[in-house]
Amino acid sequence: MDAVRVALLREVLAGTEWPGAARRFAGVLRGAVEAQGGGLLLVGTAAYEPWHLAAHLDDEAAWSGLPALSPTLVRHRVPAAGPAHLGVGLGRLEAAGRGETLLVVAPDEPGDALLERVGDARRAGAAVLALDGGSTELPGLAHELLTVPGDSGDIDLETVQHLVSAAAGENGAPPAASARSGFRDRLARLAEVLSSPPPPRW
Repeated sequence: MDAVRVALLREVLAGTEWPGAARRFAGVLRGAVEAQGGGLLLVGTAAYEPWHLAAHLDDEAAWSGLPALSPTLVRHRVPAAGPAHLGVGLGRLEAAGRGETLLVVAPDEPGDALLERVGDARRAGAAVLALDGGSTELPGLAHELLTVPGDSGDIDLETVQHLVSAAAGENGAPPAASARSGFRDRLARLAEVLSSPPPPRW
């Protein structure tokens, strides 16, 4: 999602908690990768792979001049043939530790196998952040958590990922929010922008 679409999305959500919550979470993410210095690992659940977030963070890393924001996408199932950057399996989490940042995206329950690996990474010193849909276990493992309940009505986890990735790559203060029109009117105006295709690399 380009800067214009992000700005429009923020306008749609002006007056809700989500732009500010996404900025706060993005600030923690950016601070973690800058402080840790060991790279960013991004993992979803067995049923959900956050490739769109991976692509946007990769773009933001290039545009912001912060290479540490470019994630390694860790996958539950790795195809036999495919690009190297899409060939990293869950075994990578077993090596995660001090100096690394692990971002977990879980719209559903992560599952015991992933939770065990996340817990091991945290105990080994990795910074753990999570975007979730209301997991019962992740809050106890994440150093920073942003929950987007599935029944929130205003927004979904995909949309929050756009806000987080854009904010993570930004420098400076956020623009002032606009309240020129009602939430529903602004949402109707921008329905199309949320379905843009991923960048070619992904």
